[in-house]
Order: sequence, then C-alpha cells, then structure tokens
Amino acid sequence: MNHTELLQIAIKASELASKEILDVYSSDDFQAESKEDKSPLTLADKRAHAAIVSVLKETRLPILSEEGKMISYEERRQWEYFWMVDPLDGTKEFLKRNGEFTVNIALIHKQKPILGVVAVPVSGDVFYAAEGKAFLKRNGQTIDLPKRNPVSLAQSGLRIVASRSHMSPETQDFINALKEPSLVSKGSSLKFMLLAEGLADVYPRFAPTMEWDTAAAHAIVNAVGISVKQKDSEQELVYNKADLLNAYFIALLN
Repeated sequence: MNHTELLQIAIKASELASKEILDVYSSDDFQAESKEDKSPLTLADKRAHAAIVSVLKETRLPILSEEGKMISYEERRQWEYFWMVDPLDGTKEFLKRNGEFTVNIALIHKQKPILGVVAVPVSGDVFYAAEGKAFLKRNGQTIDLPKRNPVSLAQSGLRIVASRSHMSPETQDFINALKEPSLVSKGSSLKFMLLAEGLADVYPRFAPTMEWDTAAAHAIVNAVGISVKQKDSEQELVYNKADLLNAYFIALLN
C-alpha cells in the first residue's frame, strides 16, 4: 500500500465533497429529511457521498460510508483495508448554519485507522495524517502538527472539549471532578481537531458515536500523540466491529 498516494486521493475526495456541501449550504433548499434513526439527512450529505465515492473508487478498496448501503459483517470482516467515510459529519450543525461540520475519510487496516482526512468546508482547512505524521492545510500553506506534550487528569486548568449537542450527565460528572477545567465546545469531528492543533487537552465522550464519526480524526490525533481509549480501559477504539457503535471514550495526551 502506498500511503502517500492514498492520502492524496483521500484529500482530493474530501475537497470535492466540500465543494458539493458548500453549493448546498449557500442555497435555500437543503432538502432535509429524517433517517430511520431520526438523525437528519440533507442533499449535501448525498452529494458529498457521491463525490467521495467517485474519487475513492479508483483505489479499488472497499468503502463503508454512513450514507452508503449497509454491508453485512460477514462480508466486511474479510476486508484487510477499507475506506470508512462520513460524508458530512455534523449535519445538525450544517442545518444550524454555524459552520461546524466536516468531511471525514479514514483508511482502516486490521481494525485500526492508519490514515485520516478531516476537511472543514466553510474554512477550507484540511487536517490529515498518515504514517505517524499530521499536517494542516490552511490558506494555501501546509503546517506540520507537532507531537503534543503529555497531560495528567490530576493537573489544574485542563481545557476540556465537550459537544454542543450531546452533553451527557456522565460527561458533566467527569468535568466536575477535574481541577479548574475550562470548557471548549465544537460540533462534529472539530472537537478532535482542537486537540490536534493544541487548543484543547482532553475530549471525554460518554454518549453514542458511530465508527465513521471518529475514524478519520482518530488517525490524526494518534499522529500527534493523543490516544482515544475506551472508557475505563487501556484499549483504543477499534473499527469494523460487528456493531459499528463506538464504546464511550476519552481522547487524551499521554
């Protein structure tokens, strides 16, 4: 596998999807509807999915997308490599027009995200990582994202990332147990990107997420030294499980 080549293809796919999303974002008709699980679906989700698939198909690797057809575990458990995609992460934020939504593309190898791209359509930022190195493309410049220094939950003044839409009582209890924490709120996988950029220290998520919500960002934060461990465990989140629902987790510099 040529990870450099695959990374460039994934970046291209994310940028094409971003253009499709922005086209709908600037319109007056999102064509919003509800899926079976009551989560929102818009024309932007559909167009982003189609754009990503049109680019990634040249790699001849399987694609598992939130907006694609569901594929049985019996079939996908045989995959050694595959793309995991969330064409529009943060559809609720998209509908609010607050700009806090992303395009997420990850390459999974044996249940681990080894390559990730998180594109931010409104700002044009593209975060990406492969082979243990992370970068940010911003305003035409490519910026290295350096390794972060470890932190301890016992230290004072930690910057905690929490969701605008999904603050659970368990998350609030976790925050309350810390010493003089400050709270940073963002939508979608931008919460992870605050960690990657050094703008936050800890992201506890004790509420439901799906594998495609975290995979791309997981690869990026791993590259700067941040683990994404299952709550009350030393094991990182794993991917391509029979049930695509993630365990609760804590993303932390260690």
